[in-house]
Amino acid sequence: MTTKLNPFRSGSGVALLALAVLPAHAAVRPAALFADHMVLQRDMPLPVWGNADPGEQVTVRVGEQRATAVANNEGAWSLVLPAMSAGGPHAMTVAGRGDDTVTIQDILVGDVWICSGQSNMNFRVQNVKHRDAEIAAADHPRLRHFQIANRVSPTPLRDFSGTWTVCRPDTVAAWTAVGYFFGRELHTRLDVPVGLVHTSWGGTPAEAWTAQEVLESMPECAPILERFRTACEKYPEARRKYDAETVPAWQEKVTQAKAAGTQPPRKPQPPMNETDPKSPSGLYNAMIHPLVPFAVRGAIWYQGESNAGRAVQYRTLFPAMIRNWRTVWAQGDFPFYFVQLANFMKPQDDPNRSSSWAELREAQAMTLTLPNTGMACIIDIGEADDIHPRNKQDVGLRLALCALAGTYAHRDLVCSGPTFREMTREGQALRLRFDHGGGGLAVRGDTLTGFAIAGADQRFVRATARIDGDSVLVQAPELAEPVAVRYGWADNPPCNLYNREGLPAVPFRTDRWPEATREAL
Repeated sequence: MTTKLNPFRSGSGVALLALAVLPAHAAVRPAALFADHMVLQRDMPLPVWGNADPGEQVTVRVGEQRATAVANNEGAWSLVLPAMSAGGPHAMTVAGRGDDTVTIQDILVGDVWICSGQSNMNFRVQNVKHRDAEIAAADHPRLRHFQIANRVSPTPLRDFSGTWTVCRPDTVAAWTAVGYFFGRELHTRLDVPVGLVHTSWGGTPAEAWTAQEVLESMPECAPILERFRTACEKYPEARRKYDAETVPAWQEKVTQAKAAGTQPPRKPQPPMNETDPKSPSGLYNAMIHPLVPFAVRGAIWYQGESNAGRAVQYRTLFPAMIRNWRTVWAQGDFPFYFVQLANFMKPQDDPNRSSSWAELREAQAMTLTLPNTGMACIIDIGEADDIHPRNKQDVGLRLALCALAGTYAHRDLVCSGPTFREMTREGQALRLRFDHGGGGLAVRGDTLTGFAIAGADQRFVRATARIDGDSVLVQAPELAEPVAVRYGWADNPPCNLYNREGLPAVPFRTDRWPEATREAL
């Protein structure tokens, strides 16, 4: 079979040119993803692309599959191999004229997942709880990991760098932990090769992972772009002041702290410009755009901490980012599973205290209205004093449950904890009903906690709650006419409602009263 494909997808604005860095004489080269130990996506047409001399004919072969393309005037070529079934190992040859050939070895065909987000996705296996045992047991030769090098760009890039590694005790420590535990669960249950393409960067907001044209199309994101433009205009003077004043002042404080035997302050962040990983579209341009159109099964995402102060804005931004990725990949509404923020910071007793983290969790849950999405709730496994909880095993497992139930149609699998469905009034009590009750509602401990109840005055008080069949009854003696309930509505809430499968109830509120982050754009 011979297939020719224009190296630019018309209408998408995305080039199919994620190329490795090339020498001045452009001998035939595949993109960086096409390398030893790679995983190709099963049961889908397989785009392959790269660079060669302008006008050079390039032929790619994998087993009996073959396709040919001709490099354009810029030396870019792309083609599509027919779909392949799970299996391997295979070899791929990428041949130009004469003996100009690249051979790629140990290729498996299975399922490929993008793993992206900020520092909790970037958190490595070497830092998880029980790390020594986990690393020692990591002998899964059909589980592979591609690490993309961090890079920022103000414009969409065509190239990137990275490396595929095979899962072994001497390699897995540097893998994304969430991705590893997610992939391990799928690999074990499905008995197919799994490839994890890891592209994340700590401390980065969702707008950094979203295309500029998408941000520009949303009025809600205008303040993001305006702040960035202003920061870039002021950067030369801000940088001069940072180097001349801010850094020396910080160094003096470090010296004083060391002399006093106290914890030195963290180095101040430099002013933002186009090289900052937080810059709008900067990571999309350099770490997402070059991956397109590599065939994938779907994506997993762990991010939100950097947008927690702008939760209402996130309700629009996060779904727009997902739609953006799906559009440029042109694979339809591919599966996108994400992690809801964990419990974090000092627990608070006041049920009327606002919580930007609770509002961000709500924004994440709202994103489930998009098709083919799922959310792993981890409200029970965070750490009050560490924004990076070490229990990444349960995070990966809960994401895998979403994928198994959704992508792989394991319909009998319970993939979520209880999620609020409806509320009815019964005298002084409110009855709450839930979806995803599984085998039944359950409490961890003696009594249910985490519920607050309010009347029309919008003042919340702690409520007593009990499981009553497939519902929960909540009330407060001092409140004769309750109208609203909140559960788990705090940065670090004391909540313990589960289903019998051991998955925690998703925090929620029944009211739509003003949010603390409403004006934070």
